[in-house]
Amino acid sequence: MRQTRSRLFHFAALTTAFAMSVTATLAWAWTGGVDQIGLPYGPPGDPTVAAPAPRVPAMSPPLTRGADPGVSPLRETVLPDPASSAPPMALPRYTGLPEYRAPVTRGFSAPMLGGVPVRYDWPRSSSSSKKKCHTGANLVPTCGILWGVAPGAHTEESSGSALAEFERKTGRHQAIFHAYHSGVRQVFPTEQEIRIAREPGRKRILLLNWKPESTTWAKIAKGDERTDEFLDRLAVHLKKNYREKFFFAVHHEAEDQVRERAGSGYTARDYAAMFRHVVKRLRAKGATNVVTVLVHMAYVPHTTKSWFTHMYPGDDVVDWIGFDTYSYSDPGYGHGDFKELLNRRSASKPGWPGFYNWVRAKHPKKPLMVAEWGVWFSKRNPTHMADFYREVGQQIKDFPGIKAMVHFETPSNHKGQDSSVDSTPASLREYRRLGKLPVFQVSVS
Repeated sequence: MRQTRSRLFHFAALTTAFAMSVTATLAWAWTGGVDQIGLPYGPPGDPTVAAPAPRVPAMSPPLTRGADPGVSPLRETVLPDPASSAPPMALPRYTGLPEYRAPVTRGFSAPMLGGVPVRYDWPRSSSSSKKKCHTGANLVPTCGILWGVAPGAHTEESSGSALAEFERKTGRHQAIFHAYHSGVRQVFPTEQEIRIAREPGRKRILLLNWKPESTTWAKIAKGDERTDEFLDRLAVHLKKNYREKFFFAVHHEAEDQVRERAGSGYTARDYAAMFRHVVKRLRAKGATNVVTVLVHMAYVPHTTKSWFTHMYPGDDVVDWIGFDTYSYSDPGYGHGDFKELLNRRSASKPGWPGFYNWVRAKHPKKPLMVAEWGVWFSKRNPTHMADFYREVGQQIKDFPGIKAMVHFETPSNHKGQDSSVDSTPASLREYRRLGKLPVFQVSVS
């Protein structure tokens, strides 16, 4: 009997020691994340958009407009007593990502493991759950959004060096390289653009804008000799030197030059006819790698004109629909978040739904490209740019029609406005974070 009691006492002591060890281990794990002891992460968020957030700290209060994004007001999260009747506390929040709140009941603030609350971390993508996004038919991504840039615009810097510098400072490869051409002298892509597209290990899609300047839209549509000769040379150049698919925009932002009077040669219908002629001529000459993009300015005073819909050349010659739009850091016109940028409205035109809403209703099957976008920086409101980039990451999931976004990078446009992503350290930091979100990881195939 004495021996039996001794064994029972020894067993109880071991059980107590084991329980204390488990408690200590879990307490240690609490400060470093449940992943340290192999526990599963909490219910997943949106793996397509949300990037993993830092683990331990909770943001309190949330970062708001006007706050310095470089100063993170983080503090330790204090967990409530499971036996308390106080209202449940929200889990840590990281501005820029969707907030997850664990299911709770009154007096029970977090899931329990062995009597110890277990904190949910932000989900991490596993190799089995990751989608491998890549370009498919007509360069439309199988998932995600193509990420690109028009680097060094309005500068004397060469395209190659401007692109290299932009990729260096933003910390990622650009899937789309945007360049501009005009007239009927030089065929494209140029040798430098071909090198950019074919850089070993860093393949890119070219987005080439061409503005015909030899004559009016109406004359081009009827078969202008100089323009047709150029288009034929261009087709030969493409067949011989560049067979990869590329984006081709014909006279982007053309609504700014529409002249709705008979005989002007620049009516909305003249534009549509010119666009059709150019595309059909190239295709007939064997340039089958051209993926066409109709790029609008998306300026409300133009989009609400009675002639605006007459600019559409037809589904058979338009592969993508694009638009150029910018946010302004100074309050007033164009000042707002990403949603405002894509669906900009005007008090004078209350019936206009915004460009994104309009094109989705009018052409629901066409992939949409934000062919130029950016934020015009202002020293009077220096935090706006960083705030805006953060909002893009939060709101992009609400615009599933967008399949490509191409930033327009210039230190000074014709109005002296600056869209450089590194206008402040905070803006560069947020742009770098934005470019690393899973939704923007599409490989060029």
